[in-house]
Amino acid sequence: MDTQQTNLMLVDTLNEWDPFDIGGGNYDTEIADTIQFLHDLDDADKLSRKIQSIYEFSFEEMIPLQQCKLIANRLLLIKNNSSCSL
Repeated sequence: MDTQQTNLMLVDTLNEWDPFDIGGGNYDTEIADTIQFLHDLDDADKLSRKIQSIYEFSFEEMIPLQQCKLIANRLLLIKNNSSCSL
């Protein structure tokens, strides 16, 4: 899978997450920031804290870390599966 396909899957996953129930498509900035950090991080704990920070900065409301960790694990799974080749 190429980088563009992977990024589209990541965007779809983050749009579906919708942690503040405001509807998909309303998190463009947060999604872009999250994907940027995702490409640099492979640790779910660090990524989940970064996701929590990104969304808290934008919405002035903290998402529970456990929710962030669940989405971080999903994103890392997509990232790691896209880099595997036979």
